[in-house]
Amino acid sequence: MAWFDREFIAVPEARKNQLVYKWPDVSIRRYSRAVVNADEMALFVKSGQVVATMGPGRHRIDADELPVLGALVDSVTGGNFYRAELYFVSTREFPGVKFGGRLADIVDPASEQVVTLRAFGEFALSVREPGQLITALAGTTDLTDPAAVRNWCSELLLKSMKVTITQGISGREWPILGLPAHLHAIESAVLRQTNTTLYEYGLRIPRMGNFDVTLAPEDAERLKRLAKDMTYIRLTGDFQRYAAGELALDAGHGLAQGGGGGGGFLGAALGLNAIAPHTTAHPAPATAQPAAMPICPACSTPNPAGGRFCANCGEHLKTPEPQHCTSCGHELPAAAKFCSSCGVATGR
Repeated sequence: MAWFDREFIAVPEARKNQLVYKWPDVSIRRYSRAVVNADEMALFVKSGQVVATMGPGRHRIDADELPVLGALVDSVTGGNFYRAELYFVSTREFPGVKFGGRLADIVDPASEQVVTLRAFGEFALSVREPGQLITALAGTTDLTDPAAVRNWCSELLLKSMKVTITQGISGREWPILGLPAHLHAIESAVLRQTNTTLYEYGLRIPRMGNFDVTLAPEDAERLKRLAKDMTYIRLTGDFQRYAAGELALDAGHGLAQGGGGGGGFLGAALGLNAIAPHTTAHPAPATAQPAAMPICPACSTPNPAGGRFCANCGEHLKTPEPQHCTSCGHELPAAAKFCSSCGVATGR
């Protein structure tokens, strides 16, 4: 019965979806029949070296057909067995291998912002050289585990993708916010880089599918907002005017929602921009009064000191006439209700 159980050697039907199938027994009976399918190659491996191969067809495992097997005879068995590992390697293409994950943090050359890149998709995997695959990966990866080989290839693809894309972006070949328009060029570059690495392992990735490179959502929103701000500043030609308008609109939205609006990035920039021109190397006199905030005559919106046009409606702002205390003559802000010098009510 053992003779018939071991007479035919072939890949079981349940294992035909594997890239590599290893025959479980290293003692192979002489005159056994090996069946190699049309999309397979069979390899005898001894001490990490491929000593014989069998192409598609039916083969009798005997030194008469494969002379090199004469060196593999197991003398302990009286010459009835060969001692070697037998691998069946599929030569067909395996499509639909998924990959995806975080690539790298990179500085966008255009905005100088640090962003996170992610990539997703799938690829097809095939064996370029079966012997090279067995000798290169047999000691480092479990070739009998389909998931292990595919995961290893996915990790290698992501590593090559990281190198290729970061180099392209840093060299201003591909813009961060315009990556989808360059996916074809990126895919070609990634495949060249990956297949160069896979060459020594006897593997090849012929193509990718559903491939996409994206930014983390918060990074994409931040870059879009920054791009919008820079466009508006170029259109207005005046950062302070644009920032003042943004601050006023932000404050209006905050008041409408029952809160105190904050200016965010532009509000902070406006504050710095408004304060910087009035800063001097010498401390201001103790009697100096804060400059009055011009009130728009058209819409009554308070505007930043020193502004010449209304941040809300664009109306030209007139410089208010100076106000003086009726009692002591001290100069007062336009909206003052009491004199800061003598305390007399101004009647406003």
